[in-house]
Parts: sequence; structure tokens; C-alpha cells
Amino acid sequence: MVGPSAKRALVSYLKDKYEASLSMICRTVGLARSSCYYRTQRDDSVVEDILRSYARRMPTRGFDEYYGRIRQEGLLWNRKRVLRVYRKLGLVKRRAVKRRPPSRDPQPLQEPTQLNDTYSMDFMSDSLEDGRKLRVLNVIDDYNREALCCEGSLSYPSGRVIRTLDRIAEERRCYPKRIRVDNGPEFTSAAFTDWAVAHRIELLYIQPGKPTQNAYIERFNRHFREDVLDAYLFDSYEQFNIIADRFRHDYNTYHPHAGNGGLPPKVFADSCDQDLARSVESSKAKMNAPPLRAGAALHDRIPDQGGLSTGSKHPEIV
Repeated sequence: MVGPSAKRALVSYLKDKYEASLSMICRTVGLARSSCYYRTQRDDSVVEDILRSYARRMPTRGFDEYYGRIRQEGLLWNRKRVLRVYRKLGLVKRRAVKRRPPSRDPQPLQEPTQLNDTYSMDFMSDSLEDGRKLRVLNVIDDYNREALCCEGSLSYPSGRVIRTLDRIAEERRCYPKRIRVDNGPEFTSAAFTDWAVAHRIELLYIQPGKPTQNAYIERFNRHFREDVLDAYLFDSYEQFNIIADRFRHDYNTYHPHAGNGGLPPKVFADSCDQDLARSVESSKAKMNAPPLRAGAALHDRIPDQGGLSTGSKHPEIV
């Protein structure tokens, strides 16, 4: 709702800009014409000076602190008068309440045994050449350390995080079982937690101030910081995403990762798929082989000793 003081300022602006009568402007704005002629006789300069001095000395305090000090000094000004001047000077500030993340139980950093078992996510911050903020979301698969996403934008709310994970799941044709994240607002929002429950994904929150509990993504962040964020100056978000996608392709295809035995992430995943295929084929061959009789199996296990008969207890000596 617009107050009378704001309406009077609007009337003054319209009167200077347009050649219209005061009556017409007041009817348009919804203000009585008589209020435009009213001039207060009150002098609040002393109250303004005292409030300004308090604001310079104690900028983090509020009206209750200032009014209490005024009363302690013996000035019997009405509370409504002091509050009106306080608001007129624009000293009203929203109380900043620090959001404290909940305490988390420490969990060991376990290495998954298959692809799409556990993802790790984290945000990085930088700026473009013109000073605009850059927010980067990194997502990796903990099994083969493959980078699944390196995307930047001005802001990255929880809704966009959900859309990114849905896109990754569509590309890989499945959702992960677990996702390891920190306690950022994008990961603790109701929208993100409800999405995880709907897709039966367990969220592994690290303890506040313990980035080593998310060591896989932190190690990837170091490479990304050195090879991308610290190596280039970006003019736009589109330019950043092109360079980041080029880095992701090179990292997944050619980077010899020590956690994979010196193999790049995609090569390591392919080798694991080949080993799994050979293991499945071997298991199928054993299951399809015909069973052997006990006596035949024993005879097959005993090799020919060059003239020694396996049928007699005491072989003949030639």
C-alpha cells in the first residue's frame, strides 16, 4: 500500500512532467488536494541528528536500542514520533538471521563397486570478465570418477539442479542409488529432498565445514579450477560452457586417473564392462556344461603315468 507521503511525491513529479491541473492529478493518484497544501510545523531536526549519530556508532542495532538510549538521556519524545522519523530516514533494516545447518553424523567415504551407484556433487564460484557472478555445478560418478556435468550460469537454484540430474539419468538410463552433497541451500531445499525421495535416492550429507568427506568431487574441483577457471577469462556463460564441456570430454577420455589404475574414466568403465561380460559368459558356460559321473571325474583327474595302470591297486612293473 502506498502512503500519503509517496502519493505527494508522485503528484509533484506528475505536475512537473505534464501540463495538467492539480485537481486532475490528485483524482488520478487518489489523494486529497488539501494534503498537497499542508505544511507541517513540527521540527524533527534534533531527532534526526540523534538517530543519525546512533546509526553511525551502532549500525547493527535497531529502533528499540536507539529509543531506549533516547529515554536514558532524559528526552521524553513520543515513541510514535521517534519511529516515524526513524522510518523517514530509511534506517529500517531486515534482521539477518544466520541459517545454521543441522549436524550430520560422520560417514566413511566408501568406494562404490559399480557404475551409477553413488554420485558426488558440489558447486564452484567464479566471475566473468565483466564482473557478473558465475556459479558452476560439478557432478561425477564415484565409481570411475567420470565427470557427468560441468555447467555454469548466473544462478543455479534447486529446480535447475533437479533438471540437470534428470537429464543425466536420461542419458545413462538410470538414476543413482546415492548422492553425496554438502549442506548448501540448493541441496537441503524441500524441492530437492522430495525429488530424491520420489526417485528412491539416498542423500549423503557431509558434516558442515568438512569438505574432505566429499573427497572425490573435491579432487575433481582442483583439476577444474586449475585447467578452466584459473586458465581463462570468460566473456559470457555460453563461452564458459563450451570450454567446460571440452575439458569434461578430455578428462573422461584421456586423463590417466590414479584411482582407476592410470586409466581414463571411460576406458576404465569399458574395461569393467568387458570383465563383467567375460565373467557372465564363463558362468553361463559352467551352468550349461553336462554333469559328470563321480567315477569318470576321478578317472579324468588322474593323469597317465606312462605304463602305470590306474585300474589296479598294484601296477605291474614292466
